[in-house]
Order: sequence, then C-alpha cells, then structure tokens
Amino acid sequence: MMPNPFIQPAAFRRPSAILLLLAVACLPALPQTGPPASSQAPIATSAMYRIAGKLVNATTEEPVRRATVAILAEADSHTLASVESDSDGHFDFEGLAPGKYQLTASKRGFRTAFYDEHDGFFTAIVTGDAQDTGDLIFRIMPGSILRGVVTGDGGDPVENASVMLFLKPHANRAGDRITQAGSTSTDDTGAYEFSNLAAGEYMLAVKAQPWYAVHTPASRSGASSANDAAALKAALDVAYPITFFDSTIEEESASTILLTKGNREEANVSLHAVPALRLTVETPFKQAGSIARAELRQTIFGTQIAAESIGFFDAMKTGTAEFTGVAPGHYELEQGDPPRTAELDATSSQQVDPTLGTPTVEVSAIVRAASGSALPDSVSMSLESLDGAHRYVSMQTIPGQSGAIATAVSPGQWRLWVNSPIVQWQILSTAVNGRAHSGNLLTVADRPLSVVVTVSEGATRVEGFARSTGAPGDRSSSPGWKELKGISGVMVVLVPLDLSAMQGLARRDQSDSDGSFSLRGVVPGQYTVVAIENGWDLDWARPEVIGRFLPRGIGVTVTESSGKLLHLSQPVPVQTP
Repeated sequence: MMPNPFIQPAAFRRPSAILLLLAVACLPALPQTGPPASSQAPIATSAMYRIAGKLVNATTEEPVRRATVAILAEADSHTLASVESDSDGHFDFEGLAPGKYQLTASKRGFRTAFYDEHDGFFTAIVTGDAQDTGDLIFRIMPGSILRGVVTGDGGDPVENASVMLFLKPHANRAGDRITQAGSTSTDDTGAYEFSNLAAGEYMLAVKAQPWYAVHTPASRSGASSANDAAALKAALDVAYPITFFDSTIEEESASTILLTKGNREEANVSLHAVPALRLTVETPFKQAGSIARAELRQTIFGTQIAAESIGFFDAMKTGTAEFTGVAPGHYELEQGDPPRTAELDATSSQQVDPTLGTPTVEVSAIVRAASGSALPDSVSMSLESLDGAHRYVSMQTIPGQSGAIATAVSPGQWRLWVNSPIVQWQILSTAVNGRAHSGNLLTVADRPLSVVVTVSEGATRVEGFARSTGAPGDRSSSPGWKELKGISGVMVVLVPLDLSAMQGLARRDQSDSDGSFSLRGVVPGQYTVVAIENGWDLDWARPEVIGRFLPRGIGVTVTESSGKLLHLSQPVPVQTP
C-alpha cells in the first residue's frame, strides 16, 4: 500500500488485527468448564509462566464468553495456542517459556483485536521473572453495523449499485483526510451491509447506472425520421448522479452517519435519473504514434474515481472520443498532448475546448543511495498529490538504472515515494533543479523539474524501555534504572532532529507489558526518542506538538555502522500530555 503521511508504513508496524481475523477465527478453541484449556500442549513444560486474564466488552465491561483468545509468536505472528473464554470471560495460557507474545481475541459481533490496541499498534505480553501477566483485563470492542437499501425512481430497488463508505478523521490532525473505509454492492433487493465497523463518523456515497439506460454515441445514433423513436432514445439516455446519504447529490450537503460502539444504523439512499450528457474530447496522436487518451475523473470525499467512457476505437479514425452516459456534475478532465488538466462543471453535452485547463509539468527523478551502493531493479517511484483529490501517479522506472522516465503531473504540492518489495527505502533529501532540501515534498509550478533523491535503507532497529523515572525532569542514568517501573501501552516516537523531515523519518511503537519497545526501519540520522502516556489522540506529527516533549526525551544517533540493532543505554522517561 502506499504510506500515509502520518501513519506508519506497514513495514514498521505490528500486523493489524484485521489481517489475522480469518486465521484466528478458524483456530480450534476448546470449551472450558474449569480453568481455560489450551488448544495444544504447553509450550514449555519446564517453565511456569502464564498469561491469563479476563475478556470484557469495552463498552459495558461485561465478560465476553466463548470468544477465541490466542497467543502468537512475536517474531512472525504465527499462532502458538488458543483457548475459549469461559462463562466469566476468563482465559489462561500456562506452561509458557519466558518471552514476548502477541495476544489477540475474536468473536462474532466484536472487532478482532490485539491487546490494548491503538492506531494499529498494540502491547505484547512479556513473560518472565517479576512480570505480572496473570491478571490482564482484555477489552474488545463490539462491531457496529451499517445497512440500508438503495432505490431508484418509483421506489424500485437498484441492483449492483456501488456503495462506498468513508470515515472521517477521529482527531483534528494535520494531514489527516477522509479515507475510504470500504465498498460493497447492492443485492437484487437493493440492500447493502457493512459489518464489524469501528465507532466513528462515516459518509456514504452511491454510484450506479439505471438498468434500462441506453447510451448511444452520437457517431452511431444516425438520423431518425420517427419522432417517437427519437423521444424513446432520449428517455433511455439517462444516468444517476453520484448520490450521498441522505439522498443528496451535493457532497457538501451529505449527512454524517454516527456509529457508536456496537450499534446498528440504517442509511437508505434514493437515486433519481437525469438526462445523461455526452462530452466529446479531441484525441490527437502522440509523436510515438499512440493516441493521447482522455481521462474523466470524479472526486468523492477526496478520493478520485474514473468515469466510464466509450468510443476509443472511433478515436483511432476520427481523432475524437466521447464520454457517454455522463451525469451532470463536477469532473476533472485530462486531455491532449502534452496533457492538460481542467476542472469541468458539466451541465450540458458539449465539445470540450482542447485548450481548456492547465498544462501538466514533466517531473523526472534519479534515485541514489546515501551509501553509494547500487539500487535494485525493483525500485519504483510514485507521486502523491497533496492538493484536493488524494491520488497517486506512478513513475515508470528504467530497468538497470536509478532513474524514472519523465511523468506529467498537474501543478501543485506533491510527495515523492521510493518503493521496493525487497527493501524499505527512506528519502533523506530531495534536490530539485540542483537545490537540496530534507524530506520528499515537491512543489510543481509551470516548469519541468529534475529531481535527485537520496535514499537510505531503513535497516536499524532501535530498542529501549519506557519507564517511570521518578520526579518530573529526572533523567536517571544510574546503574539501577532497570529496576524502575516499565510503563505498558504508551506511545513511543522517534523524532528526527530536523522536524521538517517528520513525515519521512519519524517512527512509532507502543510499549509492551514490561515497558519495552522496538522502533523499526530507522535510517541514519540524529533523533530524540520520547514516550507519551495517553498520547494516541495527539497531533503528534506537528512540530509544535511533539516539540513540547523533546526536552525530556533521549537522544540517539544512528549511523551506517550502527548495525541492525541499537539498544538505548538509558530508559525513556514517560511523559503525559
């Protein structure tokens, strides 16, 4: 997936509970009449450590019975054992070797979750001497359900409509966007359902075509002498505009759907057919001989979707293409060679002016490793738009070379990504037309850009402990610091010295039950590590917010020679917002 600006890339996070839903749900879980029984033999008969506790409903605090609770290996998340919670919600794993275990629970009607989960991070359970792991309270959240019916004119059900669900940010954080939370299609009764949803504020949009609609290109419609035949064609050439809950075609008028923990809501949407439009666009031949294909896009809550079009083969002969079945509305059109992008309010059928819009700008890039080593052929690049619609533009790489073929993009703010399926590369600096700056932000104006990107492999893991160090301001480095209390479940942030590079270089983790943490994929540089209790709702990526915690953080320098693992020599003091 492509990284979100302020959400840690998947390579640096523990696995999401959602990814393990099927695996955990399918595990054999044995019913318990006394102490919870394991689904397999104890892991280490010579050890007497255990992980035990009570599974409760996070909303009501009532015990959750007959749920599957599993422990997973920390190294690769494979399942080691599972039990079924008893009538009081208790679970128990005995005979465990000293180590670190992931703890997860699932039950129909609840969201599968890891222990003490926040923002895709969670707390692992550490067994060993002086570790209290026998009286855990594991809270899981009931899943919410959103269902409804999509109908057309006359109340007829609309089958196979695309229903798109969007989630509003739960906190007012810089860079946060409304994100798509799911999509589904209606059945033959017009019904749809989203289940196992988290609590939050949602928006709903529906895209569909009337089943009876006929969109005949003008080039094929011909002349008709029969007025009734022409009228019939006009009556069938209709479309449904994108429609939002509660049955409005204006995005700004869309109603928010509030889902609380475990509730069920109904959101019905009524669609109304309107006369469809035809947009005719010139499709000149490029120098290479291919056609400059036009693209028509719509934006829904910041996410772009493509509009349907026909007439490509006609473009080969006539030099024009038609977008048919277009509902009135706001679109983004890309056309011509060199390409131009235009905002288009379509209210009537028209021949689009080929000079409409703003010319795109060519961006070419070269990628270099800070170490001077050669990059693999699998490296790819992409640009993420930070203006308006949230979309990505891929940059075609040149096999065997560290460059990308020039890509045409619209003027505005962009973020450059370097990706590889083998190695996680991080951008240290970006030089635009010879001028270097930290990070990966680009401002595209009206002139071509030549970009040189310096990357480093995120190969170092920084480990340490988040501990209570006594009085405020006490940064104890005494030999006895390991006896200080470790704090579980705190947010740990690795903050680069250059705060403008937060987006690319910052790393996060959640402390485990003994206070330990592991910040993965760290590239060479100077950093400060901070630990914040109850900090998950903070706008932590903003320099003015994270800056308040830096004076009491622990400094760390990562170099090319740091190796794969770097241990902090002193604890990170736990701070509160």
